[in-house]
Amino acid sequence: MALKKPYSSENSRQSDIVSLKDGITALLRTYRLQGKLNEVMVVASWEKVMGKAVAMKTQQVYVSNNKLFVRLSSAPLKHELFMAKTRVLENLNAEVGEDIIKEVVFL
Repeated sequence: MALKKPYSSENSRQSDIVSLKDGITALLRTYRLQGKLNEVMVVASWEKVMGKAVAMKTQQVYVSNNKLFVRLSSAPLKHELFMAKTRVLENLNAEVGEDIIKEVVFL
């Protein structure tokens, strides 16, 4: 005759365990913060994606309505980046892993 194990609260706790990644993802989804976090990640990755030389000539970077606005202090650099706008857009979205930015505007 087999003995039954007494009920243990430890067994029920294990079924409620969620990984940290899943918990944070659920939190971001619940409070609708994922989009804003992605925008912040795009702005934060500007120097990494574009390089130190471009970052030094950058005065301001911000996102509004899925558009990335970049204020530059160098007119020749602005023209060069304008010509490579599609590549800049692709590189930034690839860095974040999602299509966050739909357009880049150089000011």
